[in-house]
Amino acid sequence: MNGKAGAVRSMFDFYVTRGRTQIQSEFQYRAATYFWMIGMLAEPIVYLVVWTTIAEQQGGSVQGITTGEFAAYYIVWTLVRNMNIVFTPYGWEWRIREGQLSAALLRPLHPLHDDLAGFAGWKPVVILLWLPVAAVLWIAFDPVLAPTLLEACVFFFAIWGAYLIRTMFMSTLGMITFWTTRVSAIFELFIAAELLLSGRLVPMPLMPDWAQDVAGFLPFQWSFYFPIESLVGDLSTGELLRGLAMQAFWIAVLTGLTLFVWRFAVRRYSAVGN
Repeated sequence: MNGKAGAVRSMFDFYVTRGRTQIQSEFQYRAATYFWMIGMLAEPIVYLVVWTTIAEQQGGSVQGITTGEFAAYYIVWTLVRNMNIVFTPYGWEWRIREGQLSAALLRPLHPLHDDLAGFAGWKPVVILLWLPVAAVLWIAFDPVLAPTLLEACVFFFAIWGAYLIRTMFMSTLGMITFWTTRVSAIFELFIAAELLLSGRLVPMPLMPDWAQDVAGFLPFQWSFYFPIESLVGDLSTGELLRGLAMQAFWIAVLTGLTLFVWRFAVRRYSAVGN
């Protein structure tokens, strides 16, 4: 029991230390971090301008979604977008090609722990830098947003759940690099599917019924649409809890899949190295 408790304590200390180090690093290079964040915000801001313009031209709403609701959706989207930045398949490709994985394998922890802790430490800095941008967008687009305390609490857990879902999915996708020299085409196919079926491009209610049905069997909407909608939508308590349960389900499934693929991938890496 003491051994397990010590292992948990050591893991906790690692996450705290790694996260704190990342925060200090990002503040040291805050200008670069800020410009990176602005680049990541370009996508949702474009969507925000497009859909609020369309809503205004159609009398103030599109299929019942008003300009203020579009504004709220995409302003929250800008935060979720930055929370969902994780280590990408391109990063795995670089890590393997440059030999960085060899050094990572010498450490006593799975490389995923370093990715999770490092990117988690990056988030507080991003949120702090995001606040002035959100304030400008709020003034410019006048969103309709009045979340309850429950919705705010669910949103807090949902954005971290989305971060874990996307980390595991991207890691599994990145491990394909162990079997192929380039993962770009596969990654771009994934991004296309995510754009259409996650609520990134448009809110899910605006998608055809068949697309919504397909999205119900995939993890994409739980890393984008649900976190956003938990704060800006009018979801019932049951719907909010169901959303968190679905996130927990996909975190468990994708974590299991990631660890399963890793067992075979790392053997492949060792074979190539020899």
